[in-house]
Amino acid sequence: MSGSAADGTEWLERARRTLRTAQAIADDPDSAFILAYDAARHACTALLAHQGLRPTTAGGHYVVEEVLRAQFGDAFRQFGALRRRRNEIEYPMRPGDDVEQGEASAAIAAAGLLIDAAGELMPSLSPF
Repeated sequence: MSGSAADGTEWLERARRTLRTAQAIADDPDSAFILAYDAARHACTALLAHQGLRPTTAGGHYVVEEVLRAQFGDAFRQFGALRRRRNEIEYPMRPGDDVEQGEASAAIAAAGLLIDAAGELMPSLSPF
């Protein structure tokens, strides 16, 4: 990506909107967790977009995690945990593996931290 496409601002704003929605539906822990994860993913994608990169369907969300951890270290470790848990929720191995209220709240908090970290990093990034 180049030009205006290499600007993660819209992705970061999408992350913030999605996080607000997750907070608003916190009384539905499964849905709130999934939205918190999506908010974190949008923030991570914002960093890639700002560098002129974009995730593809090959490797998907895992590649986003690996690229960010390779570039920024453990600051984005929590994204991996959210991604793995989101997969368990979306593709359950056993009945009753539901999200507890506290787990959803923790996911919302983690997504907020990831969004903040992405917002702090973005101004210092340039295209790859």
